[in-house]
Amino acid sequence: MSLLSPKLYFFYLSKLYIKNLLSILFGLSFAFAAIDYFQYAQKLDVSGSYQILYIFYMWEQALGLLYPLAIVFALIMTKLSLIRNNTMGALHAFGYNRQRLILPLLLVSVLTYIIFTLLHTTEFSYARDKGTLLLKNEINAYNVNNLFFKYDDTFVYIDKLDPITKTIEGITIFKVAGYQVRYTIKSPRATFNGHEWDAEDATIKTHIYQQGKLVRYDIEHQKNIRTLEGYKPKIIESLYEGKALNIVDAYNTWRLLDKQHLNSDKIRAVLYNKTIVPLFAIALLVILFFKLPFHARMMNVGSIIAFSLGATFMIWGILFGLNQIGNNGVLVPELTAILPVFLLWIYAIYIYFSDGKSIQ
Repeated sequence: MSLLSPKLYFFYLSKLYIKNLLSILFGLSFAFAAIDYFQYAQKLDVSGSYQILYIFYMWEQALGLLYPLAIVFALIMTKLSLIRNNTMGALHAFGYNRQRLILPLLLVSVLTYIIFTLLHTTEFSYARDKGTLLLKNEINAYNVNNLFFKYDDTFVYIDKLDPITKTIEGITIFKVAGYQVRYTIKSPRATFNGHEWDAEDATIKTHIYQQGKLVRYDIEHQKNIRTLEGYKPKIIESLYEGKALNIVDAYNTWRLLDKQHLNSDKIRAVLYNKTIVPLFAIALLVILFFKLPFHARMMNVGSIIAFSLGATFMIWGILFGLNQIGNNGVLVPELTAILPVFLLWIYAIYIYFSDGKSIQ
């Protein structure tokens, strides 16, 4: 069998798993959005259309948050269905071992992971922030005020940033060497050109020192100065307002902070949480597929469901807690995100090769 010409069992298992995956994913996400809406319904002092928009944003957030759980729950549901209908026994009777039977489920789960990873490179990642603006009745409140940060060997102060129009009102850049301010650059307005910021009508004030004392200023006016290379509006907003970042912006922010020799633990934690941590679901799918009984006579349905759901929630909860630890800088995110998922995958691969060949 090849992926280009799969056999009937492959279509059957894929269809069954996709049906269970979609039903669980949409059921969980809609329930999450509905609960969130009724919890904050009194605070949504906006029109009906905006309330629907708030529910949609919360549904998007729930999809991105819960799809790893849906991957595992769909496997449990699919496996129990196959056992209850004696389909698993029939497939074994035709000579299909466990490694062949898991392939369609593995393929669908990987495609699901890829789809949501791609979604997290878009505006999909900003659903929570958009919903929060509606909740606070700040539909048009996009401005970020009074920002101060380091850029190369200078410091930057921004009066007001509008990430929607990608403009800055009032920007001051100054360089300090020791206890002396070497120069300042002030501009009333700057716009983002896609790569850096164009500061208009800039005034450059150079400080002249003699024997360590300030004696005079040299003032120069320039029509345009380019600065803050790589500082996208969304990056600035996220760094200093705690807003969300998609995968692309998180990666660019990581590179930018490394270039500035600044701590990037929080950004790496965000990036790993969207790309690495969800892989635990695929590893857990492999483990549960091989460890759950393959015959009805060998299982107690209630205890099996309770154990599977409990193990899934426990692992998910541990990973969520570790991500918060990494996000707060207590431990480096490589230890809180990559290491536990890597260990889980090592065990899943061991199970796949040690238990996969047998039919029973």
